[in-house]
Amino acid sequence: MASLRGLLGSGQPDEATWEEVEETLMTGDVGPALAMQVVERARRRRDGLSPEAAVRTELAALLAPRDPFWRPQPAAPGQPVVILVVGVNGTGKTTTIGKLAHRERAAGRTVLLAAADTFRAAAIEQLRIWAERSGAQVVAHAPGADPGAVVFDALDAAIARNVDVVIADTAGRLHTKSNLMDELAKIRRVVDRRLPGAQPEVLFVLDATTGQNGLAQAKVFHERAGLTGIVLTKLDSTAKGGIVFAIEDALGIPVRFVGVGERVGDLLLFDPETFVAALFA
Repeated sequence: MASLRGLLGSGQPDEATWEEVEETLMTGDVGPALAMQVVERARRRRDGLSPEAAVRTELAALLAPRDPFWRPQPAAPGQPVVILVVGVNGTGKTTTIGKLAHRERAAGRTVLLAAADTFRAAAIEQLRIWAERSGAQVVAHAPGADPGAVVFDALDAAIARNVDVVIADTAGRLHTKSNLMDELAKIRRVVDRRLPGAQPEVLFVLDATTGQNGLAQAKVFHERAGLTGIVLTKLDSTAKGGIVFAIEDALGIPVRFVGVGERVGDLLLFDPETFVAALFA
């Protein structure tokens, strides 16, 4: 973005400069087709905006509209909020769950974590550690147990204990493994069966450093699990935040949170205006 400001801050760009702007956007993982569209629309604007302001405006327009006061809600009074956290291994999924639990506990809600990533034994122990840190409860079975059964029992426990929020850790899976993706769809059915009419939040955890491959992952997960939001991690150490624009434009799914560090409080609600302003700050 420093490069972009340098290109756009010196008067009216010529053809070669606009091409460099396009290349710079692609370098930041906005994506080739989208970068071309942003530049083309910015160049066509005739509303008196400077070239930099025109590009800023076009980027901001790519982000899905959202309620600035959003927070996950139950489908009906007396039901717990249900959040399913999905994604590929190594993206920071379990850490994100711990940070989500901390946020909800800080807001005064009771939280129960469902250890439904039963394929990786360490995942269950990691979740227990995060439960202790955040003051959340946890429901877990033995490694290798049926993930759907874990989620069902977690919902049972949450209803019996009047828990406000259930956050389910699901197995990290490659989007190309159809059998594991089928397991994810089964978990959705379990939620529907135990809480008819429930509308769980399905948050996809995406490592910002994966770039355009992350968009391919998100598309497959959305097809199979019906994503409602994105959590973008590792934005503290990457210049690849342009993937936010690519995902929101392609899928219309809002980025809900961004992870900016390893501390328990390093999970921030995503604010589109602040994000775009920070890119050009």
